[in-house]
Amino acid sequence: MEYNGVQIKWYGHDTFTLSYNNLTVCIDPYQLEKKINADIVLVSHNHFDHLSNDDLQKTSTEKTTIIAAKECLGQIKAKSNQVIGIEPGEEKTVFDIKIRAVPAYNLDKINPQTNQPFHPKQDKKVGFIITINNSTFYHAGDSDYIPEMNELSPDVFFVPVSGTYVMTAKEAASSVLGVKPNLAIPMHYGSIVGNKDDAESFKKLVSSCQVQIPTKE
Repeated sequence: MEYNGVQIKWYGHDTFTLSYNNLTVCIDPYQLEKKINADIVLVSHNHFDHLSNDDLQKTSTEKTTIIAAKECLGQIKAKSNQVIGIEPGEEKTVFDIKIRAVPAYNLDKINPQTNQPFHPKQDKKVGFIITINNSTFYHAGDSDYIPEMNELSPDVFFVPVSGTYVMTAKEAASSVLGVKPNLAIPMHYGSIVGNKDDAESFKKLVSSCQVQIPTKE
C-alpha cells in the first residue's frame, strides 16, 4: 500500500518498511523470510519479538543507521557502525527523515510472574513518529492507549490490536478516536498472540478514519 508516495509493506507482527526516494526505513524486524536492504532500522524495545539480532543481520549493513530504545543498546549485535539510543521526547534526523521517540507502555496489562506491567513506563520503551515527504507515520510499539497518544495526530497510525501485551481490538479502536489519523493499520497479531480476526474486529469498530489490513509480504 502507499500513502503520499511512501510505500508501506508489512512483514508480520510489528514489522513494517517505509520506502521513499530509494530510502527504506525498517521498524522492529522479526522473523523475516528474506533480507531487506534498510537504510534505517528502528527498534522499539528489548523484547525478543522486537529486538531480534538474527533479523538485524538480515536488515543492516555497515552503512545502516540503527535507532533503538536505550534499553536495547547493550544487546544489539549488528553489522552497523551507527547505533543510536533514543528515549521518549528525543528526536533524530537521518537522511532527511525525522524520527521522534514517544512513550510506549502498559496501563493494565500485568505480568502475573512479576506483578508488574509487561511494558513498564519507567523502562522508556518507545513508539516512533517518522516524518517522510511531509507525512507522519506513528508506529505505537507495544503500548496500551496512553494519554500521550492524544497529542500526536499523525497521518498514518500503526496500532497493536491483539490484547494480552498490548491493546485489544476494542481498546485500539478507542485509541484511534484520540490519535485522529487519516489511515489506521492494525498490527501485533498472527505471530505471538492474536490473529487476523483481531484486525477485522478493529476495522469494524473504527469509523472515524480509513482502515487498511495489510497483506503480509
